Amino acid sequence: MTETIRVLLVDDQELIRLGFRLVLDAEPDIEVIGEAADGDEAIRAVLADAPDVVLMDIRMPRTDGITATREIVRAHPGTRVLVLTTFDLDEYAFGALDAGAGGFLLKDAQRSELTAAIRAVHRGDAVLAPPVTRRLVERLRAAPAPTLPDDEPDPTAELTDRERDVFLAIAQGLTNAEIARHLFVSESTVKTHVGRVLAKIGARDRVHAVILAHRHRLVDASAPLPPDTRR
Repeated sequence: MTETIRVLLVDDQELIRLGFRLVLDAEPDIEVIGEAADGDEAIRAVLADAPDVVLMDIRMPRTDGITATREIVRAHPGTRVLVLTTFDLDEYAFGALDAGAGGFLLKDAQRSELTAAIRAVHRGDAVLAPPVTRRLVERLRAAPAPTLPDDEPDPTAELTDRERDVFLAIAQGLTNAEIARHLFVSESTVKTHVGRVLAKIGARDRVHAVILAHRHRLVDASAPLPPDTRR
């Protein structure tokens, strides 16, 4: 039997929540278990019902989606957060990614995109298209370098040389296919390396890996971004 994905809807607009509920309730493997109108309600609902995925709006009264995401991810690591945004370059959405969200989705996404994103986040994947990852890389490069504590551990300390190569390629925004071509290995090999890298550096997903690499200044900010080679 297919596992049912339990979803909490968080948005301050009731009609938007209703629209998402109508779409998701039609899916055999997705169950909407509750709704919340702001971040405070979302935090309480996650504590009470432990949903698998939270579909989280960003701009809400009282507690916003970024603050709520950070608290939910910290206190309930088994719950994944997929944030909603009106614009794909909304800096609030990038803030939510830094807070621990598994990705973000545009509010005008197609039905198939919404359901696929929820399933992907539930699996532990990051819902970010390669061009969006590249824009995230560009924003991180433009940001001032953070001041890290002297005792901050090096996230690459346990990586092999090949795993470090993969980690730095992820940090540059490369897809598995691009990494495979760059390292002259198969995509399945890259996928295995990516899984090991994320586990060793303690990253939730590829987005978190990108943030860690730039936070620790492991990527040359002056180096050009790789071209988008998707077809």
